[in-house]
Amino acid sequence: MNRQFRAILISKTDKGQSLAFVTFNEDDLMPGDVTVAVEHSTVNYKDGLAVTGRAPIIRHFPLIPGVDFAGTVTASGHRLIKAGDKVILNGWGVGESHHGGYAGLARVKGDWLVPVPENMTTADTMAIGTAGYTAMLCVIALERQGVRPEDGEILVTGAAGGVGSIAIALLAKLGYRVAASTGRPEEETFLRKLGATQIIDRGEFAGPVKALAKARFAGAVDAVGSTTLANVLSQINPEGAVAACGLAQGMDLPGSVAPFILRGVKLIGINSVTASPTRRAEAWSRLSRDLDLAKLKDLTSHARLDDVPAIAADIIAGKIRGRVVIDI
Repeated sequence: MNRQFRAILISKTDKGQSLAFVTFNEDDLMPGDVTVAVEHSTVNYKDGLAVTGRAPIIRHFPLIPGVDFAGTVTASGHRLIKAGDKVILNGWGVGESHHGGYAGLARVKGDWLVPVPENMTTADTMAIGTAGYTAMLCVIALERQGVRPEDGEILVTGAAGGVGSIAIALLAKLGYRVAASTGRPEEETFLRKLGATQIIDRGEFAGPVKALAKARFAGAVDAVGSTTLANVLSQINPEGAVAACGLAQGMDLPGSVAPFILRGVKLIGINSVTASPTRRAEAWSRLSRDLDLAKLKDLTSHARLDDVPAIAADIIAGKIRGRVVIDI
């Protein structure tokens, strides 16, 4: 049966990128061995770039955007997945070169899917989304570098955003003291409720980069990049570590090798898009255990598919706090 469903479709011509709400046919979905009735998606920073066309995220046109989705399997040719299973998708080029989550149905490779943890709903998993899953990968990376709660304060940049807000909640529950860097002082109450013990104006990391500044932090989760990341690296304690996962400020890194060779600081890159199934399963297992779902609810709002274009513009403009779940 060729089912029809509503979707967002991004097209491109010589005049640029355009967006339309369309009725899409199941037969026109891309190849895959699992079909999922999408229940929820979300809007990550990458989705904002894709939908607004602010960066060349989408590499195949026309395309249904949305790098995340969660829902119920309706058909499966995968040996480990059956109809009725609740599943999550994060990354793998979905919403970039393969039709994504802003649609009523999705067809993907079963190897890309992760089971929904037993203590979570599909809405919970999209409140986490790629942003929260990436935050968990960052926390795991700091742990593997030996950064412990007793070593000192952990800095989180872009603190009011999706990665930052969930990183704060995770780190606080695990016993770390968290300093939250933000350009939105009005969010102090929100960030302290998540578990931040100190609020730092992002301007402190915006100035000229010193080769080595005063050591202040045992580690950091950075979703900003560029000058901010370079300044953060210069302020990490000896043998500390930084997990870098974002480029909201830029892709450049105008810093020095001094933190690495004089303090033994480690810079760990976090690639959530093509992380192995083993790493994904570990991250979602940890999220199901280490993330306070009550805090998750507090940092989450819900919206409709029709709201995605406006939310995409707002997330690029830095106007979105926490996480937005799209109820498909």
